[in-house]
Amino acid sequence: MHIHPLRTLGLSTLVAGSLALSGCGEPESAKAAAPAQLPKVVVHQVVEKPVALYSELPGRTAPYLIAEVRPQVNGIVEKRLFTEGSNVKAGASLYQIDASTYQAEVASAKASLERAQANLRSAEIRNTRFQDLAKLNAVSQQERDDTYAALQLAQADVASAKAALQKAQINLNYTRVNAPISGRIGRSSVTAGALVQQGQPQALATIQQLNPMYVDLTQSASELLALKADLASGAIQNTGKNAAKVRLKLENGQDYPHEGTLQFSEVSVDQETGSVTLRAVFPNPDLTLLPGMYVRAALEEGVRESGILVPQKGIVRDATGAPSALVVNAENKVERRSVKTARAMGNQWLVAEGLAAGDRVIIEGLQKVRPGQEVEATTAKQEQ
Repeated sequence: MHIHPLRTLGLSTLVAGSLALSGCGEPESAKAAAPAQLPKVVVHQVVEKPVALYSELPGRTAPYLIAEVRPQVNGIVEKRLFTEGSNVKAGASLYQIDASTYQAEVASAKASLERAQANLRSAEIRNTRFQDLAKLNAVSQQERDDTYAALQLAQADVASAKAALQKAQINLNYTRVNAPISGRIGRSSVTAGALVQQGQPQALATIQQLNPMYVDLTQSASELLALKADLASGAIQNTGKNAAKVRLKLENGQDYPHEGTLQFSEVSVDQETGSVTLRAVFPNPDLTLLPGMYVRAALEEGVRESGILVPQKGIVRDATGAPSALVVNAENKVERRSVKTARAMGNQWLVAEGLAAGDRVIIEGLQKVRPGQEVEATTAKQEQ
């Protein structure tokens, strides 16, 4: 039988193609298996170090000294002697009240004193004469006693006249109203021609000393009790003089450049708010602080000698709100640790229980891992 050459060539090509297709169908399991990559996480290396503790408290500024200027005598205001809103010195004249009536009272008191002094001189002469006559038995004992009593009465009249003159002079001095303290004076509530009276409820003006400045802070009684308990147990160490330091943040968010000191705390708790008032004093040379400003203060309480700070993103909470952390152990496997946080400090948590120095807390890649899983950990740069 004769076979055509073209058919022979086609059959050879078909067989070769079949062999090639059978080679491409080799299963993947026959190839070398590539190793699986471990999840990568970033960890925070836990260290123990002294941590200064601060309480951030709300507060209001108040003047260091405040005095309401009031009249001590009745009369018509003749003129105002100060510029509203200016700084005044203690003793500076602020108002002049019509003094004519009080000048007349001083003159009358002087005349009464001179009359009493003249009567006293006469009584002294009469008493001296009668004492000499009594030695000669020229006058009776009764007459001698009467002249001595008259002398004492004249002496009392002089003392009374001196007191009346002093009072009249004081009232005359009060017609010029002076500043009781140094500070900035506000607006005047009266003008020239106004009638003012001693003891009136309305102040003529108010003076406030603004340098230094008080800041009244409020702290909850529970926080104060917790602080005292930590100090008593030794968990927090009092830092002596530094424990009374206070720093301010102004209402616009800026830090106040001067540091203040804590003066005292109230001895009673406000029944409505359950808080205690603390008072701090701050230098105010530039008069940046004005009375009534809202501020926030950082009050240094003490130092936790073995403090542990962990970035807040490394602490997670379950559905009940219980905090925990994922830790990479020595075998590079993930463990879940229950922790107890004491307080937030900036972007970190102060951890009281559950972690120790050397632990590696996962702060990045938490969503990619689970407890028991092996990971590849990279240590984050520690914050100073």
